Amino acid sequence: MKGKMKKRFSVFGFFLIGLLVLGTFGAAWAADAKPAMSVDDIKNALGVSVYLQGGYTANLRGADTNDNRAFDFKGNSFTLDLMELQFLKAAPVGGVGFKIKLSAGTIAKIIHANGLGASSTNLAGPNNSDAFDLTEAYIDYVAPVGSGLTLQLGKFVTFTGEEVIEASGNYNYSRSFLFNYAIPFTHTGLMAGYAFSNAVSANVYVLNGWDNAEDNNTGKTFGASVTLAPAGNISTVWNILYGPEENNDNHDNRFLFDWVGSITPVKNLTLAVNTDYANEKNGAGVGVDSKWYGAAVYANYVFTDKVSGTIRVEELKDPQGVRITSGTPQNAKEVTLTTQYTLAKNLLLRPEYRHDWSNAASFVGGTRKQQDTLAMGVMYTW
Repeated sequence: MKGKMKKRFSVFGFFLIGLLVLGTFGAAWAADAKPAMSVDDIKNALGVSVYLQGGYTANLRGADTNDNRAFDFKGNSFTLDLMELQFLKAAPVGGVGFKIKLSAGTIAKIIHANGLGASSTNLAGPNNSDAFDLTEAYIDYVAPVGSGLTLQLGKFVTFTGEEVIEASGNYNYSRSFLFNYAIPFTHTGLMAGYAFSNAVSANVYVLNGWDNAEDNNTGKTFGASVTLAPAGNISTVWNILYGPEENNDNHDNRFLFDWVGSITPVKNLTLAVNTDYANEKNGAGVGVDSKWYGAAVYANYVFTDKVSGTIRVEELKDPQGVRITSGTPQNAKEVTLTTQYTLAKNLLLRPEYRHDWSNAASFVGGTRKQQDTLAMGVMYTW
């Protein structure tokens, strides 16, 4: 009997010691354990971001189409402009990174590249029925050469122009004629970039062309971009593109020179200029070369940490009628007044007035030479 009791107490004692040991190590582990990851921690770890943009543009002539516009072509209607889901991993020196950007909405129809799902045109306009777009998908590798030689392969947004696809990255809600018609939206190909110093960097490109996920000929478009920032308040970017862009045509090359400059002459005031010049062999038909050129000027002033205002003035000349409105040669001009309010963190509200005019009757269904719109844009980034 005593032996059995002794054995029971031995087992109980062993069990008790085990509990004490586990409890001690468990308490130590709990003290050292990291707290559960928050939503922001997970978002940052995956490089996830979400962008939402919508608005309302009223055509003061009552027309249901804002002529010579691309992204904000719909008049007198609420629009869901853009929804974006992005995954991003920055590449360290000697390592690999990537970027994937998925887009949906009316803008996704317009920026849709040829050869990617439903077909589209190389010109801006609501000509695509596919409301979803793989806007960017590329791999980065930073070779350990000097400060790091970046190699990028895949599909990415254009390196040309002052403005970008997302309104939150611009001063205005509507896009300029230059952004809509003078330059491409996206490219697919290879980029090699190197920063020589904090003031000088350069990229070179081999591409399928303008807005072509799959090449429409057997030729390639070559590009180069040089950024010069001689001072903290001055920056200039010099871009060129050259190559064949027409279907099944490797000989009639298109050339684009694009220049962007910005300066902050005094606190809170930023001035920017974008100028473009392009020409294309036989671009307006056999034996008829085409060209288009223009400039846009921006003045942005930050009144408070929540309020800023911008005026944009521009002109785009399309003498052969190959870019703005097909078959209508014209000089299109516009002035835009935009105010931005930061309503909450990452939530922007932009009321805007815009006046367009031309030397050709290309507005209100081709009956007038001018057009006026009022818009309210809302943008949110998470």
